[in-house]
Amino acid sequence: MSLTGTPLFVTAIVLTAIAVLLPLPLWSKVRGPAVVRGLTRVLMMVFAQATAIALVFIGLNQQMNFYTSWGDLLGTGTYVTAAPDLGPDGLGGKKAEAEPKVRQEFTPVEGVPGRVRKTELDGKISGVRGEVMVWLPPQYDDPAYKDKKFPVIELIPGIPGTGKSWFQGVKAHEVLEPLMKSGKVQPFILVSPRAMLVGNGDSGCANLPGKVNADSWFSVDVRKMVVDNFRASDEARTWGVAGYSAGAYCAAKLAVAHPDRYSAAVSLSGYNDPGQEPSSLVAQDPELRRTHNLKALLQAAPTPPAVALWMSGAEQDGYLSGMDLKAVAKTPTVVHAEKVTGGHNLDSWSKQLPQTFGWLSQKVKAP
Repeated sequence: MSLTGTPLFVTAIVLTAIAVLLPLPLWSKVRGPAVVRGLTRVLMMVFAQATAIALVFIGLNQQMNFYTSWGDLLGTGTYVTAAPDLGPDGLGGKKAEAEPKVRQEFTPVEGVPGRVRKTELDGKISGVRGEVMVWLPPQYDDPAYKDKKFPVIELIPGIPGTGKSWFQGVKAHEVLEPLMKSGKVQPFILVSPRAMLVGNGDSGCANLPGKVNADSWFSVDVRKMVVDNFRASDEARTWGVAGYSAGAYCAAKLAVAHPDRYSAAVSLSGYNDPGQEPSSLVAQDPELRRTHNLKALLQAAPTPPAVALWMSGAEQDGYLSGMDLKAVAKTPTVVHAEKVTGGHNLDSWSKQLPQTFGWLSQKVKAP
C-alpha cells in the first residue's frame, strides 16, 4: 500500500473512527480482574491516540510530501548505484558536454495540477538514480518563443522532503506562473531533483566517496539532463539554485563551490554550518564539517566566486547566517541578507517566492 496513496489514507480514517467509537459501548463491559480491566482500557486509549496521530501524519504527508515511499520513511531507501571518488571538480576526469546526450521520458505527477512532469534519471557521472521533476514556464510553448532558450532554477527541498514538496507543498509553480505571465518574474524552467539519497541522512550536497556523490548529482547530471531535453543553456549565467532549510544550505553551497555552473542562489531559512542539520553526513566528520561550512568555503576559494546569494529567514533561522556570510564576502561575491517573519515552514517559504524570484530575475540571465 503506497505511503501517499488514497487507500492508506482511507484505511487510517476507518481505523481512527473504530478506535475512537468502539470504546464507548465496550468501556463498561470489560470483564476480568481490576488489573486486566485497567490494562484493556489503557490499550484502547493508546490505540485511539496512535491511530489519530497516524491519520494526521498521513494527511500532512500527502499534502506536503515529506516522504514519498516507505523506504524514505524508514530510512531504508537508497538511490546510490555507485560512489567513486570524482575528484575536486566532481567529474572524475570526464567532461559533461562530451558524454552522450541524456534523453528522458516525462510523465504527469499525481496530485500536482499544471505542467509539472517527472522522470527517473540515471546519473552517469554521480552514480545516483532518482526522480527529477520539471515545470516549464507558460512562455515555453508560445510560438513567439519557439527559438528561445530559457534560464533555469534548480529547486532543492529540505530534509525530509522530495522534489514534489516544491510543487505540492511550497506551490512554486502556482505562485510564479501568474508573475511570469505578467512579466514581473522572468520565465524560468523549474527543476527539482530528489535530495534524500541515502535513507533519512542529509548528504549536504557533498561528494562523499563510498557513500554518495550528491554534489555531482545536482550540479552535473541534473543540469546535463535539463540541457539535453529542453531549450536551456549550460552557461552559469543562465542557472540559479534555490532551497529551503537543509536545501537552503545546499543551494548556497552549490553556488559558492561552482560559480562555473550557477550565478545565483536563494537560501530560505538556511545555515552556514552543516552541523545544524542533525542527520548531516558531512557533520559526522569534524574536518568535513569545518571545510564544508559556507564561511570556510567562501574564504578558501582561490578567488572570490562571481555569484550572488540571497539569504533570508528569522533572526536565528537564516538571517544571522546571511549576515555572517556577508561579512566575509569579497567582490564579486554579493550576499543579501533579509530578515523575515513567518517561521520555518512551507507556507512562509511560499510567500517569499515573489520577492526572491524577482531578485533572481535580475541575477540570472536569459540565454
